[in-house]
Amino acid sequence: MHIGLIVLIILVVLLAGLVAAFAYRLMVLRRGGTAAIMRVLPSEGGTGWRHGIIRYGDNTLVFFKLSSLRPGPDHRLGRQDIHVGDRRSPRDTEFDIMTADIAVLELSGSGKQYEIALDRSALTAFLSWVESRPSGRSRRPRPAV
Repeated sequence: MHIGLIVLIILVVLLAGLVAAFAYRLMVLRRGGTAAIMRVLPSEGGTGWRHGIIRYGDNTLVFFKLSSLRPGPDHRLGRQDIHVGDRRSPRDTEFDIMTADIAVLELSGSGKQYEIALDRSALTAFLSWVESRPSGRSRRPRPAV
């Protein structure tokens, strides 16, 4: 009976930790952002897509998966490192999770390849954010005094 009580206490503590992690992640997601679907490449066919939200900062874009308990963002892309590739419409089985109004963009940044699916207004916001970044040449080092 004594061992059973210890096991029960351990299970209750683990469950409380899991509930706390879930509540924290829910609180992070409810702070706002733009709905997006993202996947890391290479990925075959229509697999690997994850629903989540993206948030733009001054110099970074962060992606939070809806189905993750990770305390921080699942992916982080530096604004200066993002390179936007081809744009396409959803294909084949991707229509199971996307509509025809969605645009899929190829992205590269931080040494990885991604695809991100956004609706029209989110696509406009994302491209504006990327294109309005300061150029690398505009930040010249100051001469030493």
